[in-house]
Amino acid sequence: MLRRITIMALAGARLMSAAIAEDRPDFARAADLVAAGVRSADSYLRTGNVALAQIEIGEATTAWTKLQRDFGDISPPGYAVPAFRSFVSAGGERLAAATKAIDDGDTSRAASELLSFRQALYGLHHASGLFDLGDCVFELAPAMEALRTAASQFAETQGTSPAGVIATAAVFRDRLQRCNGWASDAIAAQSEFRRLIDGAIAGSGEIGRAAQAGDGALVHRYLIELQSFERLLAFRFG
Repeated sequence: MLRRITIMALAGARLMSAAIAEDRPDFARAADLVAAGVRSADSYLRTGNVALAQIEIGEATTAWTKLQRDFGDISPPGYAVPAFRSFVSAGGERLAAATKAIDDGDTSRAASELLSFRQALYGLHHASGLFDLGDCVFELAPAMEALRTAASQFAETQGTSPAGVIATAAVFRDRLQRCNGWASDAIAAQSEFRRLIDGAIAGSGEIGRAAQAGDGALVHRYLIELQSFERLLAFRFG
């Protein structure tokens, strides 16, 4: 069931990216199209659907070729010139490296190249003062990884202090609330966004309480749920 929901969310991610991009500058719209393919490819790699990941990378590469043709190395208004040039000079290389890695059967390296592409786009936004909801959602991943590490250790080792779970869950919850604040009125009102963000915020509180109660099994259950929320937020709104 969760896998079906994830695939449906991925299919909607492209439509969401196009809809959000309508009111944004042309370069932002073009970059959104590339990023949508990169996010989808990353998701398919996570679930072992390598053939579909190849298709998505191919579409992202096509969109990237058009972006380079339309913009070259000339920074659009509002973008930091050094960061823009760094992004456009390396973006195609990262997509090509991801394609080669998949062809070589190295899906871990492919995922790493896709992550590098997303980090570069995030860096461009940050350097240009263009932080948005997608960037906020991108920042959820390291907070989720810290919570995963703490929760896994707690669930697997009896007698472990709940302090690590409680602290990392609080950080994750703060990041989620920040993203909720970054959502536009239109997105914030969407039932899907509300289900994901509200569910994750609630779960990040519950996992801390489960740890405080010493319930390792419940901590593990909330961890799986929170990981699903974080991934769906990334694929749908990242």
